[in-house]
Amino acid sequence: MIKTNRERLVMQSVQGRIHSPTVISPYKINRDGKAEILPATGGITYNVKIGDSCMNWVGDHIEPGVSIKNENSAENNALMMLSCIGNEARVVSGDAKGAKGIVTGMHGGIDHVLIYFKAQDMDKMAVNDMVLVKAFGQGLQIEGFEDITCMNIDPDLFNKIGMRKNKKGLLEVPVVTEVPAYLMGSGIGSSTAFMGDYDIMTGDEDANRKFGIEKLKFGDLVLLKDCDNTNGRQYLKGAVSIGVVVHSDCIKSGHGPGITVIMSSKTTEIQGVMYEKANIGYYLDIL
Repeated sequence: MIKTNRERLVMQSVQGRIHSPTVISPYKINRDGKAEILPATGGITYNVKIGDSCMNWVGDHIEPGVSIKNENSAENNALMMLSCIGNEARVVSGDAKGAKGIVTGMHGGIDHVLIYFKAQDMDKMAVNDMVLVKAFGQGLQIEGFEDITCMNIDPDLFNKIGMRKNKKGLLEVPVVTEVPAYLMGSGIGSSTAFMGDYDIMTGDEDANRKFGIEKLKFGDLVLLKDCDNTNGRQYLKGAVSIGVVVHSDCIKSGHGPGITVIMSSKTTEIQGVMYEKANIGYYLDIL
């Protein structure tokens, strides 16, 4: 049984509004230099959910479920930094007041927190409805694995994933695939991985097939090889990170499915174990 410092972690409220999709320029430039007009981030996305393919949507950076943001930048930073995948969320205004959901990811750049709600609850929601998140998980540590930095994950979800210490002393984590560092793009070089995400680049179709990227689903757990996310995002040979797919593929160069990291080690203390159902939807009983 993996032991953590769960009992010493602090739970706090953070809050945001359902954030409308926004448009500055109607056009997005794809990898071939052509302009396209497509749905993108924000709002209530009714027909895209955890467990669905994150590829081949007629859209760009599509966020499953409900996207929230706080218009006060400092408060939104707290919403982004303290919210963790698996946290409970609750609607506190509007016709859906009282409906409960689950945080499924944080999307950097647009700075949205993404939340799963049941379809019947989303039908009652509107842009600007307020959503409160019981933020819990930052500071999580694993006993006996001091080289592993945990982030962005609720301790209860962490326990449900079923990680274990193997005979070699490594932490085994179920994942659907392993992605090499050279495919990680937008978001690389950020000063911290405790907020937001970074993208798997999908411009090379052969790589998409080779590494199973074309089969990725929202909520999938993936292993990032030679990727160090302990103090910002960088390449480091031998480092290992684990993340969750939070937004869809994109048409832009250097972009693709977004990965919110949940743990990282500068050394190879984490070992991925292939499991086709390694998806937060299964562990949270929403699939």
